[in-house]
Amino acid sequence: MRVVSLTCSHTELIDALGQNHLLVGVDDHSDHPAAALVGLPRLGRDLDIDADKVAALRPDLVLASLTVPGHEKVVARLAERKLNLLVTSPKTGADVARDLRWLGGLLGVPARGEAAARALEDALKPDPEAHRGPRVLIEWWPRPCIAAGRLSWVNEVLAAAGCQNAAADAIPIESRALSDEEVQALAPEVLALSWCGVAEGKVDPARVYRRAGWAGVPAVEDRRVGVISEAFLGRPGPRLAEGVRLLRALAFPEKPVQHAEHG
Repeated sequence: MRVVSLTCSHTELIDALGQNHLLVGVDDHSDHPAAALVGLPRLGRDLDIDADKVAALRPDLVLASLTVPGHEKVVARLAERKLNLLVTSPKTGADVARDLRWLGGLLGVPARGEAAARALEDALKPDPEAHRGPRVLIEWWPRPCIAAGRLSWVNEVLAAAGCQNAAADAIPIESRALSDEEVQALAPEVLALSWCGVAEGKVDPARVYRRAGWAGVPAVEDRRVGVISEAFLGRPGPRLAEGVRLLRALAFPEKPVQHAEHG
């Protein structure tokens, strides 16, 4: 089978299933696992996929996702070319586990799909003391501050790490921008910077400490601002398990943590 993946998360699902050899093309953003992607045709950025290049690869299956706003236009262009599409729109950890099972079945490795799904489900089991844990704000973008809301898989990652989503009540959707005044009112105790599309090494917590409108925010006052690559929080795939570990390390620096087991 010839498979094209148009999102980082789908590329990582393929890897979790041990089926990297089926990939014949990926989007420009896919970066894991790096060794398996060497030499593969790159088909464009998430919202600028070259549908003709995709069709020219003669794929048996094209994986696309609606988690990226605007990606529906890409899907429409691919559908016009009569390509065999699997389009997902995961919002929860359960959705990601379902996608692992679906894809495992489609690729003829249902046992691997089941094992990967169960591993993720185990990693995302909520900590029973999460309601007592620190209030954490996940920032997707800095200007303006765009934060993860209640209808995001991040809620489950936070709960598994023993934390609360500081924006869960204020943002009853996947995410939205917050004003300085709203952040002040939310009073997060920990801030995790997970800027979408920005390399981890280029995310500077010092920029947060200099925000004039954030003076008095507990996370800023207590210098509890950390960086977690969006690869572990922003992608609905198996590496959310590592996101749990990294959030736990950020929120509870005094506690030893173990690396999550993930595909």
